[in-house]
Amino acid sequence: MAKQLIDARTLKGFRDFLPDRMMLRESILETARRVYRSYGFAPIDTPALELFEVLAGKGSEETDRQMYHFRDAGDRHVGMRFDLTIPLARFVSQHSNELGLPFKRYHMATVWRGEAPQAGRFREFMQCDFDTIGTTSIVSDIETVLVVHDLFAAIGAGEFQIRVNNRKVLTGLLNRLSLAEHSTVILRSIDKLSKIGDEAVVGEITDQTGCPIDVAAEVVRLLSVTGSCREILEQLPAIAAGDPTALAGVQELEQLVSGVMAAGVSESRVAIDLRIARGLDYYTGTILETFLTAHPGIGSVCSGGRYDDLTQMFSKNPMPGIGASLGLDRMIAAMEELGLAPTQQSPVDVLIVQFDPALMTRYLQLASSLRAAGLAVELFPEARKVGQQFKYASRKGIPLVIVAGPEEFAGNRVEVKRLSDGLQTGVSTAEGSAELVTWIRKALAEPGVA
Repeated sequence: MAKQLIDARTLKGFRDFLPDRMMLRESILETARRVYRSYGFAPIDTPALELFEVLAGKGSEETDRQMYHFRDAGDRHVGMRFDLTIPLARFVSQHSNELGLPFKRYHMATVWRGEAPQAGRFREFMQCDFDTIGTTSIVSDIETVLVVHDLFAAIGAGEFQIRVNNRKVLTGLLNRLSLAEHSTVILRSIDKLSKIGDEAVVGEITDQTGCPIDVAAEVVRLLSVTGSCREILEQLPAIAAGDPTALAGVQELEQLVSGVMAAGVSESRVAIDLRIARGLDYYTGTILETFLTAHPGIGSVCSGGRYDDLTQMFSKNPMPGIGASLGLDRMIAAMEELGLAPTQQSPVDVLIVQFDPALMTRYLQLASSLRAAGLAVELFPEARKVGQQFKYASRKGIPLVIVAGPEEFAGNRVEVKRLSDGLQTGVSTAEGSAELVTWIRKALAEPGVA
């Protein structure tokens, strides 16, 4: 009996990555790593699995429902991390004696949530976090916004806007309206305003808290202030109405916006949005979400905030912190929809055509000399028709092709062709590969000016 073949498919909400998308992922990761390091953030890593008690009840009821958890071979109840912030709290508490404060870290790793897959949302995805632990200084809040700004500017996904708010403003507002005991459910409802609209949020607040509909409507109305940062800041004291918690949040917002603008960030890239609530329970101060101007519908692609009480669950000496997380997969989904995702399937700068198998040693020497100069070089493994090798390079997105046969090697030169415009030039190798390397680098850096 013939063996039944297994259907080759992935689980719903999980994906394979072909070379073109994997190259884009790695490019963004390299950019994030460079930006994070430029501000002094150092890399760490933590296990994919944590004890269930470490993760449970630390995010929200929703993240608890979505968490993948099971009994392992040792009959321990374990969970797969659903974000990188809770593991950070455990990490800092466990290694506090080894870490100097303030401690600045970045962590780029896979997380898992069993949520319904949709555009830009998956059950397995990667986050690119950075956090500062051990200080309440507004400088760290300002710096967090600056890192996000520099990161998005470096990625090059078009214009973007960082929307900021402060949980103290929201908390103080609920205090003033005698809704403090319902703050958790109300904040989660507020976080849905952009998705389900004002009327639905008012209804949800009323249903879940039992407060009069006019009170719920007042919450939404007060959060609907619009305008420039300056205009909103002028209106905030009236909204805070003397509540000390709200007024403290207003002051922090003023300092945050002032510091970010002083650092040279354009007003078009930062906005105060009182409807930004961030649904996770641990935020206590500054909160932010980042949207691509050309594709706001995909939602925030980089979010975060201050969480001054997060380590209390692990340590008697809580350490304040603030940070943000780039949603790598959502960013890529947005770039794909905007036509900004490159299609190159290979990291190679130049393909060496194998014209004559008798010259294999010369081809290998040439490839090695170019790699030694820092270029990515592929030698086609077989002496197929030159047209087939050119087609291979074109399909992979390899920009340059080197052709050299007995005549070229005898004359100490090679032919280099740029596939984007068909430009072909003979380049001397009489003095080694230096002239060839210079030509290749110029052709890669300045298409059309080689």
